Amino acid sequence: MDVLGIDIGGTGIKAAVVDTLSGDLVSERVRVPTELPVTRTALLRTLGALLDQFDWRGPVGCGFPGVIRGGCVDTAANLGPDLPGWDLKGALREHHGIAAYILNDADAAALAEAAFGAARGQCGVVLVLTVGTGIGSALVVDGVLVPNIELGHAEYKGKVAEHFVSNRTRKAEELSWKQWAQRFDGFLRHLERIIQPDLFVIGGGGAKKPKKFAEFLRVKTPVRFAAYANRAGIIGAAVGAARAETAGTGRGAG
Repeated sequence: MDVLGIDIGGTGIKAAVVDTLSGDLVSERVRVPTELPVTRTALLRTLGALLDQFDWRGPVGCGFPGVIRGGCVDTAANLGPDLPGWDLKGALREHHGIAAYILNDADAAALAEAAFGAARGQCGVVLVLTVGTGIGSALVVDGVLVPNIELGHAEYKGKVAEHFVSNRTRKAEELSWKQWAQRFDGFLRHLERIIQPDLFVIGGGGAKKPKKFAEFLRVKTPVRFAAYANRAGIIGAAVGAARAETAGTGRGAG
């Protein structure tokens, strides 16, 4: 099944049509910049323009950087105050006539990596972290996704964790890759003590060049880098939508 996957991020909104049986992109990947703060009207307009660009009216999977409950936005810390409390799934159906499946963006990345990538066939507990404007997190246990695990918003070193270890912080504080990796490694070891995962998978736009920092990671738990980098959100959102369509529920996260 081909599904349009959309990945809403703090710096860009990315989309492509995905073959959900293989995980391959079967169209060009389109990216438009995110204009902050994001409003409901502006986001609907941007998503509508993407639908028109792809001439798409089939199922859509949409990854969103925040907690999603029943297709509604619960939190949107890195996008703006206008979005929490919004029924995004209902708005897309009402304004654009599409059946959309909405889920947390890190959860989407985890679905992609569990289905086709770095966590494929992995048993036990897999913790996926996406490094970007913030720190996304997702937990997969024996192949089953546990949604809305927002570890990037947990307290670490007296701060919100993503304010200390995100890629945005690395750039803002002009940290070297070694300096940032040492911070990030400390965060991984903190999570290791709490969750005891069998595998970390590290992805997101800020981790697409692992050779720059992998040698500085000392955490005991095995670390793999995402096979799909910042494409994982697009692919996983599409996979989630396809599974909801196949199950005939359309429920899941959205």
